[in-house]
Amino acid sequence: MHSPITGTAAGVPFTALPPADGGAAPLIVTWHMLDAPRSNAAFAAALPMNGLPAWRVHLGMPMCGARMVDGSMDAGLELIREDVLMSFLYAFVKQAFEEFPAALAAVRAQLPVGDGPVGVLGGSLGGAVALRVLAETDVPIFAGAVVNAAIRMRSVVDLFPGEYPYDAESSKAVDSLDFVPKADAIAGHAPLLVVSGEQDHPALRADAISLAEKLGDRSELLSIPELAHPLADEPGIEPAPQSPLARAVDVGLTTWFRRHLADVT
Repeated sequence: MHSPITGTAAGVPFTALPPADGGAAPLIVTWHMLDAPRSNAAFAAALPMNGLPAWRVHLGMPMCGARMVDGSMDAGLELIREDVLMSFLYAFVKQAFEEFPAALAAVRAQLPVGDGPVGVLGGSLGGAVALRVLAETDVPIFAGAVVNAAIRMRSVVDLFPGEYPYDAESSKAVDSLDFVPKADAIAGHAPLLVVSGEQDHPALRADAISLAEKLGDRSELLSIPELAHPLADEPGIEPAPQSPLARAVDVGLTTWFRRHLADVT
């Protein structure tokens, strides 16, 4: 097994895991959670998808991992206190989504991944980035997957204390990150695996089921018994041994992507 490769793609830090032979192969791009594992390196350790005949390139979310301010998540926590939606949740998804085209081009220039269709994967808030890519871009994608994803951003906002003071701008922003109404666009782009922990937040669990049902035969719902929202123990910044529950998710993702890679290799 090859060691992870670390680098930067158009300013976005990444952790790349090569295929077994280390050579040319298709590409799967991921965006990590903001719960544990909350860095590209930690997400790569939790969900390595080893054995896939593909490069897995785990991109860093804003202000996480190598982009933490002064080596901590304190600046991100301050943004939550400032405005959990507009300064934090919406802003992070927007930045990660807008960084993707240049980061993808830079990854293609640095690694032997070719210019064919890619796979996309996102966990929690990173799931909203993957879903935006599926719903709103024409990037060729052979398959997508999300894990305990932020499928309806209002559900995520409701997890934070207090009643959020929506106005016209924030209502428009939060509704733009509701992917159940965008199911037709997602289904038209690529098949999607929806992974949901049976012990995830009830609203997020319900959203996962709703999205899978709306996608119909273009989707599969993989329920993981006993899995809550995180995939790793705190603090979740550095790579850690894969937990048994993360292993169950990893097996499901590996099986899913291997099936659809057969169409592009």
